[in-house]
Amino acid sequence: MLVDVLNNSKVFEGAHPSQVSEYVNQHVGRHSIEMNAGSDRKGRSSARLSFREFADIGLSLISYGDEVKVRCPDLSEVYHFQVVTRGQCCWRYDDDQRLLLRPGQALMMNPKEQIDLSYSHDCEKVIIKVPEEILRGVCLEQNGMLPRDGIRFERRIVDLQNTGCFMRFLDALLAEANEAEVELGSLQLSYREILINKLLHQFASNAQEQSSGCALDRSFSELIAYIDAHIKDEIDVDELAQSANVSVRTIYNQFSRHFGLTPRLYVKNAKLKGLREELIGNPRIRNVTEAALDYGFTHLGRFSSDYRKMFGELPSETFKRRR
Repeated sequence: MLVDVLNNSKVFEGAHPSQVSEYVNQHVGRHSIEMNAGSDRKGRSSARLSFREFADIGLSLISYGDEVKVRCPDLSEVYHFQVVTRGQCCWRYDDDQRLLLRPGQALMMNPKEQIDLSYSHDCEKVIIKVPEEILRGVCLEQNGMLPRDGIRFERRIVDLQNTGCFMRFLDALLAEANEAEVELGSLQLSYREILINKLLHQFASNAQEQSSGCALDRSFSELIAYIDAHIKDEIDVDELAQSANVSVRTIYNQFSRHFGLTPRLYVKNAKLKGLREELIGNPRIRNVTEAALDYGFTHLGRFSSDYRKMFGELPSETFKRRR
């Protein structure tokens, strides 16, 4: 069903690979292609591309119709979930590691990761492009922390044929994206959040390592509890140091070691997360402005921008979805 749905969103059919490559560069990810000099299909127009935007993620089905080599200098601030549906594709990383994917097998590609790909003549792939800030927002909401160097997925092949639940969800996601005549609104965001949660659980990454292996010492846990208890108050670093009976420098070192964040940024993120939970679940909240001021966000324009960067939607959209 993956292919059937995206076939209804065709951009090119029977095109030259260079045409597909040009469109992919604009909408999917930066790359360059090189045709196989020895291929007897060279010059044929048999490349195909389907593409659809859905809740700020890009869904595409790509086939170059020939043996091609694709060079990815880096993905600029996006992740790629790629699954081979036909043929095969060989990944070669800049440290000369090689991985071969066959139908039903998938990988996650990280931003700023240099990769060379070799497509068989019959290779076909589904690619889902996820902006980095959206994935970071979901991870932060889920784990309460982010790896210091950003979220990095391991170079590990996942056989989706053994994960029927994940495949059924992808089918449902693409089916919803195919409803071009329907304004899905907040439903799109729900599907997007589920998708990213599934990617974070299905594909091994340093986010999993941090959430499972970062045991906080007792004193620092008490400090986090203090922040949670005073989340609507103005909390500065001096107050945190005084409550924990340690130096300001120690507070900075603790937050850097455990979360890779400054104390101020952690408090702001915790406030945003708490406010979001109230917008979703507190029926007494009458409007976004009132809730934002209650949490100490006095610059409403900056607040809305920070909220959208973290959660991928405006606070007004979260509030409307609850209503």
